[in-house]
Amino acid sequence: MSHSRWLSWSGIVVMLGLLFIALIWHLSIGTKTIAINELMQSFYAYNEDNFNHLIIQELRLPRAIIAICVGACLAVSGALMQGVTRNPLADPGLLGMLTGGALAVVYWSTFVSSASLIWLPLVAALGALVSAVIVWSIASRVAGGITPLSLILSGSAFTAFTGALLAIHHLLDQQTFEEMRTWLVGSLLASNLTTLYWCLPWIIIGLVAAIVLAPSVTALSMGEEVATGLGINIARRKWQLLVCVVMLTSASVALAGPLGFIGLVIPHVVRFWVGADYRWIVPYSMLLGAAYLLFVDSLARWLIQPHEIATGLITILIGAPLFIWLVKVRVR
Repeated sequence: MSHSRWLSWSGIVVMLGLLFIALIWHLSIGTKTIAINELMQSFYAYNEDNFNHLIIQELRLPRAIIAICVGACLAVSGALMQGVTRNPLADPGLLGMLTGGALAVVYWSTFVSSASLIWLPLVAALGALVSAVIVWSIASRVAGGITPLSLILSGSAFTAFTGALLAIHHLLDQQTFEEMRTWLVGSLLASNLTTLYWCLPWIIIGLVAAIVLAPSVTALSMGEEVATGLGINIARRKWQLLVCVVMLTSASVALAGPLGFIGLVIPHVVRFWVGADYRWIVPYSMLLGAAYLLFVDSLARWLIQPHEIATGLITILIGAPLFIWLVKVRVR
């Protein structure tokens, strides 16, 4: 095994270790701190009469599983978008897909059905897809065509527009606002396994497809000429990857609302370790994204105990400064 390949595989072990540490911390802290030994006992010697065991199994473990899924989805979708568009600032949130999916879910919950969870991933997917097409169309009509800057500006304008629509809707419908205000800033507080069951097929298909398509993303990131020379059908592969990104983004929106900046932050951190090979960027992003959201959600529950900060606010506080730095050093 070559030295670089050994480093890549050793990094997977490191990522798994980080994920395990983040999971243990996430399960042990909260309004009530639970000791590690009792945490372990809740798995191998579960006692339904033990209140701490009930907290872990019924409340914290489902939330941790959802955090792992959402973090992996957003990180991988961000990595794919950056590779396909060759834009280091590409991210589902920055390109309007998160707020577009959230807007679709809010309208669906208000005007159609707030109880049928089976449709939430599809509704969020349609909203995210329409948003991506609109942002891409706007950017393509800017003088100079599609560039990292035109995509970011178009996405920012569209995000502001959809945010205004959400605000108007909530001014007119206070009940929906009260029910969804925490979810709309991105939160795992109201997440439940029932929603995860309906989203899980989307998540599995999206992540598996991302791993399978990862080698072609490496080729696309080097330019369409290189990809064409390798026999890749550019148009078809981009649509396949877009569908993959939409599936992952919509599942995360349905589960936790519009959590921003995860898809921007994680792929850049991963590239410091593995370089530009998407065969490694995708699985690394999957694991590190899951660990990162577990860590952020733990902070949200720990910082001002016994109260809780919306997880989406923490991701913004961490991601926004990094975004400003990336704009400064990467956009030309």
